[in-house]
Amino acid sequence: MSKKTKSDNQSLQIPKPILITAKFLQAISPKLATQFAAKLFTTPIKHKIPKREFQMDKQSIQHDVLIPSIDKTIKTYQYGNSPKKILLVHGWSGRGTQLVKIADELIENGFSIISFDAPAHGKSKGNSSIMTEFIASILVLEKQYGPFEFAVGHSLGGMAIINAIKQNLNVKKAVIIGSGDLIQDIISDFIRNLGLKPQIGDRMREHFEKKFGEPMNNYSTSVVSKNIETPVFIIHDNDDHDVNVKCAHNIHSHLKNSKLMITNNLGHRKILGNEKVINEISNFIRS
Repeated sequence: MSKKTKSDNQSLQIPKPILITAKFLQAISPKLATQFAAKLFTTPIKHKIPKREFQMDKQSIQHDVLIPSIDKTIKTYQYGNSPKKILLVHGWSGRGTQLVKIADELIENGFSIISFDAPAHGKSKGNSSIMTEFIASILVLEKQYGPFEFAVGHSLGGMAIINAIKQNLNVKKAVIIGSGDLIQDIISDFIRNLGLKPQIGDRMREHFEKKFGEPMNNYSTSVVSKNIETPVFIIHDNDDHDVNVKCAHNIHSHLKNSKLMITNNLGHRKILGNEKVINEISNFIRS
């Protein structure tokens, strides 16, 4: 049986008061329980920036950029000064400096980095966000800072990149690390971790579909991948306890031009700083 890393355990812990509140609301009103779950689902946790990211934070040029379609402002990071630019996209509850080890390697290879704090993440203002806002941010940054040679995304950031490519983000290649796949699975896992009945998950999905006017499954990575011609490097760890490795295999099976790398004992976040993984990303981009 695989051993969970400390970061995996932390990411799966939900405070007891939240679990108690969720079950209480479910008992008295499925509607209130759905609203509560939906709010939690769209509320990221802002973590304190770790020391390993200080250099990128200090040396990057930072700007506030308005994303008109969602009327939100995000913090952007320009790291390095090469005209050949690579877009980095963090995952849920991440920040623009989170992929710093990958960024440093790419700068050594003659590129510069554009990254950002998604709405309600890092230094960006707000309390809520959702993947469609990640996608909207990517597309605005392409117009403002692009063109980008390549794009690299972690977790939800990987999902957002694939969706952005579908919406005409133009990159030569993409790398997705620990990416999620089916929206319904993500919702079901979230509801199960809250200790709620599956019916609340169905109600929450319907809530978002009514809000956005389209099926949530339209944003599932494997569904979007069917129409993607861009070469994609998929990296995932067997011991990822946040996003099951089956997501990587399913995405790989639906893409027309993809490469798959499966690692072990790196979990969902440690993988971002692994030397072998970073070297393979560099090789893929250079090839």
